[in-house]
Amino acid sequence: MAITSSHVLICRTDNIGDVILTLPIAAFLKQHYPTLKISFLCRAYAAPVVKQCRSIDDVVELEGFLQDPAAYFADANVDTIILAQPNKRMAIEAFKARIPNRIGNARHKLYQMLYCNRRVRFKKGNSAYHEAQFNFEFLRPFGLTNIPELAEISALYDFDVPKNPEINQLFQAHPFNLILHTKSNGHGREWPIKHYIALARQLSEYPDIKLWLTGSPAEGQWLAENASELLQLQNVGNVCGKFTLDQLSSLIKAADGLIASGTGPLHVSAALGQRTLGLFPPTRPMHPGRWAPLGRQAQALCMPVSCNGCEDSKAPSCDCMEKITPESVAEIVLQWRREAQATQAAKLSDAVISDSIQS
Repeated sequence: MAITSSHVLICRTDNIGDVILTLPIAAFLKQHYPTLKISFLCRAYAAPVVKQCRSIDDVVELEGFLQDPAAYFADANVDTIILAQPNKRMAIEAFKARIPNRIGNARHKLYQMLYCNRRVRFKKGNSAYHEAQFNFEFLRPFGLTNIPELAEISALYDFDVPKNPEINQLFQAHPFNLILHTKSNGHGREWPIKHYIALARQLSEYPDIKLWLTGSPAEGQWLAENASELLQLQNVGNVCGKFTLDQLSSLIKAADGLIASGTGPLHVSAALGQRTLGLFPPTRPMHPGRWAPLGRQAQALCMPVSCNGCEDSKAPSCDCMEKITPESVAEIVLQWRREAQATQAAKLSDAVISDSIQS
């Protein structure tokens, strides 16, 4: 029998990319139950982006929650909890709080069998599903058994990202602003830094294109120590560590495109509807079939066959990533540039016509 609920708490306490790929189930629930309150529990560092999602009514930071879970549950009137990521502490706390509907994947951890009473069962393994599609398995107890296609999931993203005057001023001097997020904080197979340098050199032939390097302060330091040639190029600006996460969303939204490997900002960019290019190896489970960015202007590049180095899941890069050429990436960037120029020309034409009619 399908459950009824008035307040759902979705729990996802790992990395930003995983959080972003979980958010569409909130919008999907809202479509079917417009009055349903949806809260989202995540780590504090991911909270600023989740707060920009219109489908989320309240964001709960894990660090504060863990100080007194019983008090939170007593005050929040949560009647359904979705453990979108296995979390033993959360499962136990929800059980102790007697949350009526406790949804978890019973195929994943034994404790979810013990503490969850609305169990779903699925195994990722060799499934053809994208990571975002797996999250819809948690909605089966609501009677929502359909797993949407990727285009449908992309359309579920709904963010309200504020404009940032500082960022607008930063971009104003350049007709086309492209973000390069070169590192992945160990979460993705990275495109070689020498390819980013080659790409930047190729794009330097186009004076209207400005490249912006983003990343954490530590990643900025890594670039300073290992890619000084990239930082010294005149068409490259370095803003690593300069913006908070919510400001980074504004930066991505205001730009003309973003390129990265499988990391959080890649998925943020795609979800915001930005032109986004993800660079991936073809090997499971790192391949784009599982982790491609989802968005109306998102795409991925990937070699068709795995290399021997792909077998080492901890390798920072491999021949598959090496074989994604700077030329192939530059071709996509220049297509984006043409699109942006056409859009700008259309806006100018509309403005001229509007002025003519008013005069």
